[in-house]
Amino acid sequence: MGLTHFLLLGTALFCLGLYGLLSKRNAIAILMGIELMLNAVNINLIAFNKYVAAGSYTGQVFSVFVIVVAAAEVAVGLALVLAIYKDRLSTNVDDLDWLKW
Repeated sequence: MGLTHFLLLGTALFCLGLYGLLSKRNAIAILMGIELMLNAVNINLIAFNKYVAAGSYTGQVFSVFVIVVAAAEVAVGLALVLAIYKDRLSTNVDDLDWLKW
């Protein structure tokens, strides 16, 4: 398997995540789409690290950083979703109209 296979896999995962982000109305499904997009970025970082700069660990370090950011994003996102669900009894993002008059 070459670099192109990994890039195609990353592209497919990113497109699935983007579709989930733009088409879903459930807040948890939107968070799952963002996670898919971040995992696609991780695949691309590791693939470029292996095939372009084989002697360095730059792609792996960036990948670990993205994983840490994704974990923080999930923790904060789920806390917000639970707080909103407790108040509104819905995780539908169309129901979040607090700033409307």
